[in-house]
Amino acid sequence: MPTLRLALCQVNPSVGDLTGNAGLVRAWTRRAADSGAQLVLFPEMMLTGYPVEDLVFRRSFVAASQAALTRLAADLAADGLGDLPVVVGYLDADGPPQVSADAEPGRGARNAAALLHRGEVVATYFKHHLPNYGVFDEDRYFVPGDMLTVVRLGGVDVALTICEDLWQAGGPFAAARRAGVGLVVNINGSPYELNKDDLRLPLVRRRAAEAGAAVAYVNMIGGQDELVFEGDSMIVASDGTVLTRAPQFVTHLLVHDVDLPAATDAGDDGEQLAEGLRMVRRTVEGIPPSPPGPAAVGGLIEPVADEAEVWQALVLGLRDYVEKNRFPSVVLGLSGGIDSAVVAAIAVDALGGDRVVGVSLPSQHSSEHSRSDAADLAKRTGLDYRVEPIQPMVDTFLANMSLSGVAVENLQARVRGVILMALSNQEGHLVLTTGNKSELAVGYSTLYGDSVGGFNPIKDVWKTLVWRLAKWRNTEATRLGVTPPIPENSIGKPPSAELSPGQLDSDSLPDYDVLDPILIGYVDGDLGREGLIADGHDPAVVDKVLRMVDTAEYKRRQSAPGTKISMKAFGRDRRLPITNRWRENG
Repeated sequence: MPTLRLALCQVNPSVGDLTGNAGLVRAWTRRAADSGAQLVLFPEMMLTGYPVEDLVFRRSFVAASQAALTRLAADLAADGLGDLPVVVGYLDADGPPQVSADAEPGRGARNAAALLHRGEVVATYFKHHLPNYGVFDEDRYFVPGDMLTVVRLGGVDVALTICEDLWQAGGPFAAARRAGVGLVVNINGSPYELNKDDLRLPLVRRRAAEAGAAVAYVNMIGGQDELVFEGDSMIVASDGTVLTRAPQFVTHLLVHDVDLPAATDAGDDGEQLAEGLRMVRRTVEGIPPSPPGPAAVGGLIEPVADEAEVWQALVLGLRDYVEKNRFPSVVLGLSGGIDSAVVAAIAVDALGGDRVVGVSLPSQHSSEHSRSDAADLAKRTGLDYRVEPIQPMVDTFLANMSLSGVAVENLQARVRGVILMALSNQEGHLVLTTGNKSELAVGYSTLYGDSVGGFNPIKDVWKTLVWRLAKWRNTEATRLGVTPPIPENSIGKPPSAELSPGQLDSDSLPDYDVLDPILIGYVDGDLGREGLIADGHDPAVVDKVLRMVDTAEYKRRQSAPGTKISMKAFGRDRRLPITNRWRENG
């Protein structure tokens, strides 16, 4: 039985950076070669980054991707790595974009994988199953492939597949069984959602059983706008045994020796397989020999708590948004409350305290503990702390305008937003907004006030989860023997916007322990009024909450982007009309 040493490169590409991404392939291929690898795998759309969205429609970008692939193959050979087969994702096209007047049926842009060897592109594969749900719009961009590429190397038949091909029964994996392959490679740009790793392993096992072959699953890591990719690369044997699995949220080279069945003569080039897929056969001669010494063992990661997983996702999502968009630093308002405290702690973990500016913006309604809690957090985290009282500016407005009630409350929030944006303009910081998903859902925010900002790290985090994250982060700090970043008073006190005397969130909203389950059912689960009531929620409370959610769509449409961590984040995951008279209560 032949043995192949596989190297799965769990790396962090950047959208549009073809030169930088190609450099990552060259550097990590060198590392893989030094580990004795015989086949190296990189993620989906590695050369272009993922998702590229409407860049697909620019023929110049498609041509640049194709040229970068050819150049990469030559550069790997020039690096002395030509004998090592490398699978890399890229953007290809065999016809005009589907949206153009000269579009051709069955041709267009392709989500593609290529196998590079000895300075050439020796095999290509076009993604067969195109996802068109949630954050995915691949039917908009790509034409599905109708071939299964099988490459014979090292005495083993290897099939190439891409991401969604794994999530659908039938198709390439059923065809792989017909083709008699020993290994199915699946390259991925699979975005993170909480507990998705628990779904992924059973899925890979099902596809391994369907193909009757081992599966090598490699996924990228990193943040891309609102998406974050966590890695979780793995190799699963044909019987479902997990041979090795990489950690989440870090770059990682996963190297493992896999015993695979010898290639047979099952099927010929051009043969029709399952679901109309035809087989394309290629042979790669002269791969590196089996390395001497002990077998390479990639190891198995230990699962982590949900809070740890989410925290890592939020930190990575913010760090990459800042770094890839080349912001030098971030600034946020520090109210002393739980939301701003958690955002500040995430920012410090992502960037370091010297790149985080926290501004206390007290008014006449700000309590002494809010000011002291903000100062305490700054001391604990080492961020750049400033105090900018807003009352003189608010008083100037009120001396020139006749305002009362909510208008005065919102004026305070908007003055704070003006100050933060002024600091951004003056010093180059990215402004972080700090509203949680519960507030975003019901519109409990001031447009152009506390909602102002360029990025929101907790946009997709329900309020009850914000508290859990704060407690976990402090417990983790204590375990590591360092100072917990979040003051206990920020965690324990009742939440308040402090825009009027004695104001509490509970004056306007149900308790968050009541509110969040209704929101989760309505927003994430698409339950209607009757379904929520059947789940045991009070009808009057349901009616109030749904009314608030439905009328706040115009605010959400203007909200800052933020890292997606749930199955349905506001934005591309949930698209509803702003002008909409449908109400669940009729």
